[in-house]
Amino acid sequence: KRKRAEEGEKVSEDQSSSVIEEPPVKAKKARKKERSEAEKKLSERENALEQADEEEDQKLFLNKAKQKKKASQAITKSVVNSATGATAKQQKRRRVADETADRRTVFVGNLPVTCTVQVLKSLFKKYGPIQSIRFRSLIPAEDTVSKKVAAIKRKVHPNAKFINAYVVFKEECDAQKALKENGTEIASGFHIRVDTTSKTSSHDYKRSVFLGNLSYDIHDDAVREHFHVCGDIVGVRVVRDRRTGLGKGFGYVLFENTDAVHLALKLNSSVLMGRKIRVQRVVDKRKAQKSPDQSHAPKDRVDKKKKKEKSCSDDSFVGEKATPLKKSTKPKRLKTVPRSKAGKNK
Repeated sequence: KRKRAEEGEKVSEDQSSSVIEEPPVKAKKARKKERSEAEKKLSERENALEQADEEEDQKLFLNKAKQKKKASQAITKSVVNSATGATAKQQKRRRVADETADRRTVFVGNLPVTCTVQVLKSLFKKYGPIQSIRFRSLIPAEDTVSKKVAAIKRKVHPNAKFINAYVVFKEECDAQKALKENGTEIASGFHIRVDTTSKTSSHDYKRSVFLGNLSYDIHDDAVREHFHVCGDIVGVRVVRDRRTGLGKGFGYVLFENTDAVHLALKLNSSVLMGRKIRVQRVVDKRKAQKSPDQSHAPKDRVDKKKKKEKSCSDDSFVGEKATPLKKSTKPKRLKTVPRSKAGKNK
């Protein structure tokens, strides 16, 4: 009996211990679950913080890169601006120097091929000190020889009969004085043309005449002789090709008075070196561009245009007018009543 009682007590103790031991296992599992969830949350937070830190680092890196680019662009702009400013200043200086040099330079045209530097110096040195003299419009004897070498060595084409030159004075007033030599005969059949090279020099269109259909082999003196009857000639200019030196078929004549222009226009279609030349007035292109085309048209045409525009505008709003129908002049027929109906009405 005692053994049985002891065994029963042991079994009850074992059961009670098992019952008592079960709850701590469940609590441990719950604690583990809670810990795992907390760890997950912590890991998620840590990951989010790491991502935020990475994004901030990337933003900072990009901002630094942008700032570096802006700084480099600003530096390059400053460098470019400084360079452009320097180049602009240099260009302005060059322009001013060129303009001053042009004012001191004199163009001498229609010179003979045999003309030398000494001849020009002896002609222009009385007006002031000369800085330099250079010849232009030379046609070399060979294609392989440049114009500069041909001018130095005097290897000129045999068909070439004239050259041009530029005389540079040390002072501007001397260049203006040298214009007095315009039209002087430096050699037999060679009347030189002296003019300034500055852009400010304005050409008098009222005293000029345009010549067309000229011979390609024509000389300035031939034109001068043809028009010397009209009046005193200031200068003759035949436009020529730079390479060959031949004329392009047109030129200009500048007279001293406007009356000579009227006489020169009468020589239109006159024969010069086997060609019927064309003589016209010279028109200023600047004024022609500024003045509209309607100003040259007569008033009648302008009035007609205005009327047409008004009619078009009225038609666009009113529309087409319908033509009324013609009324017939025939008399209307009276309606005849049959006899049977007439009797009934009675």
